[in-house]
Amino acid sequence: MLRQYELVERVKEYDPDADEAMLNRAYVYTVQKHGTQTRASGDPYFSHPVEVAGLMTDLKLDQETIATALLHDTVEDTLATIEDIEKNFGSDVARLVDGVTKLSKIEQMPENERAAENLRKFLLAMSEDIRVLLVKLGDRLHNMRTLNFIKNPEKRQRIARETMDIYAPLAERVGMYEYMREMQMLAFEQLEPEAFETINQRLDHIRQEDGGQVDAIALDMKHALAEAGLQVEVSGREKHPYSIWRKMAERHVSFEQVTDIMAFRIITENEADCYRALGILHTTWQFLPGRFKDYISTPKTNGYRSLHTSLIYGKSMRVEVQIRTRDMHQTNEFGLAAHWAYKQADKPDGQVGWLRDLIEIVDASHDPEELLEHTRMAIYQDRIFAFTPKGALFQLPKGSTAVDFAFAVHTDLGGATVGAKINGRHMPLRTQLNNGDVVEILKGKNTEPQMSWLGFVVTGKARAAIRRAVRLKERAEIAEIGQKLYDEIATRVPAKIGKKALREAVKRLEMEDDEELFYAIGSANIGDRDVMEALVPGCTESLGEDDAEWLRSGKSISIRGLTAGVGFQLAECCHPVPGDRIVGLRKPNEGVEVHTIDCHQLASGIDHDWLDLSWGKRSRGAVGRLRVTLYDRPGTLADMAGIFAKNVVNVKSLEQVQLDHPFTTYEVDLEVQDLAHVTRILSALRASDSVAQAERA
Repeated sequence: MLRQYELVERVKEYDPDADEAMLNRAYVYTVQKHGTQTRASGDPYFSHPVEVAGLMTDLKLDQETIATALLHDTVEDTLATIEDIEKNFGSDVARLVDGVTKLSKIEQMPENERAAENLRKFLLAMSEDIRVLLVKLGDRLHNMRTLNFIKNPEKRQRIARETMDIYAPLAERVGMYEYMREMQMLAFEQLEPEAFETINQRLDHIRQEDGGQVDAIALDMKHALAEAGLQVEVSGREKHPYSIWRKMAERHVSFEQVTDIMAFRIITENEADCYRALGILHTTWQFLPGRFKDYISTPKTNGYRSLHTSLIYGKSMRVEVQIRTRDMHQTNEFGLAAHWAYKQADKPDGQVGWLRDLIEIVDASHDPEELLEHTRMAIYQDRIFAFTPKGALFQLPKGSTAVDFAFAVHTDLGGATVGAKINGRHMPLRTQLNNGDVVEILKGKNTEPQMSWLGFVVTGKARAAIRRAVRLKERAEIAEIGQKLYDEIATRVPAKIGKKALREAVKRLEMEDDEELFYAIGSANIGDRDVMEALVPGCTESLGEDDAEWLRSGKSISIRGLTAGVGFQLAECCHPVPGDRIVGLRKPNEGVEVHTIDCHQLASGIDHDWLDLSWGKRSRGAVGRLRVTLYDRPGTLADMAGIFAKNVVNVKSLEQVQLDHPFTTYEVDLEVQDLAHVTRILSALRASDSVAQAERA
């Protein structure tokens, strides 16, 4: 553990103007506050914040960050408060400490909710000052180094999983690859102990057998480059166990089949020498097509710059090579932290594009599961490059589609998407993008994100935005149904109801506004009688529970203009279409389910609030289901398809439900206009020699 004077000397080495007195106060404060607390390892608790501060000095971070590292656990684990920190160390340090500190008073929450709320607070603080993330990464790295001292295996697994899913990818996103690799290695050891041990044993065996082969290959490369007049540094290493295990999992191969276990790094004097070195390597050894990546001309979003290539050394050995300058190497290993040196005036504010995306996700996520899911997606590591027609570059996770690209460009563009051109060709929105694709998004007017997009989008930003838009539309349409029901309820009270009575009712029901009341009515979270009583207190006292006076006025509620699947659900049991006589079942928290009046399920005594519904004038479009029995002979299925085509109807699904020679029965879901359309189709089917029977299912 660093002593007080050693820590201060480290900071003074790269920042002679640092406030030595503040650093000394912070060191003493954390020692005093943590007092006799100990860690699972038995070490004094204050050794942890001191070690985290040491990690921050390795990154040459400013004095406020060092003080934050020393104080980051005092508010969470001692009696100290944020106000105490601000009084003793200033508002900047207090703000940073608050950002790193987990939320208190949420211990009664389920584990996933607690994790999500702490993550939400952390991400918001990180968006205001990226130093919050740097301290948090140092905190997590030191905790992972001492994780084996925790006795509870479930807790070790949970911390390791959180590190692998959240913190290692965050380290990668800000270019701190050294932190990322060590976190992944330590988490992998906990999550897959058998695989970790097996791969390490294999690597030990290779080291014993290769007889210094890594050094020999590095020396060959250095000689080849020196003969061409390039002075470089060459170092080699084996890939770490997690990297090998991940490659085995992705390629579905065994350890023996992973041929590129060795990786070499070449450090040049300048950028031009990087490309010269690449040319020399490619002319000296055979390179593997498709494995070359130029991150110098096209850096990663985290600022990473390097040339990557793979060579065949000797007869069959595949090796990976990274070529970069010394400045690139410093940035690549420590990323954003490398820009926080004390002498740089133009320090980054953390408001980079991917971080803004995370904040959008925080705003859009509805519950803890969504937040955790979307955040993991947003910081996913494996990425591809795609371009707009004007050449703007966007990096996306592998598997991303045109819709993911649209949301990456802008949330509004994603919501307005109706089509896409990929490399100049019209392609389906679910088409997965490849490296280098040029994507043109086609916009529409008055368009909205579709729920079906959730079946193929992969980015957290897109999923969060789609779910939020669907939720808002659903809430608006349920509130619209609720407003119609409210108007009907208002006719049953013994007074004329105006805006004033509505405002008073909202207050009595302790709701925020009219919309909340309408939504509660539409979603069956409040009964008619309660609404009547709120409008005119005492008006229901003389009514019995079954009194027809307040049950319903008999006026039907129109669902015209509302969206099936959003404002209401069309029942799967009877598949109502416009023109059918319909009723609605209003279920708490589920909205309205629409049935035909003769649906057999309505006769089963379902205990829900019934609504008299109507389609409204000119309502068009629904999915109708037919049950068609064909003669079991060649050509009858084609005849049925021809009838559908002549009647201008799309087939949504076709399923064979019964084979009883000489008959075959199918259930067919059709996109129809209305009841008259269904009737015409049935008449045409019944007139066909290929059809034995046709009816609505």
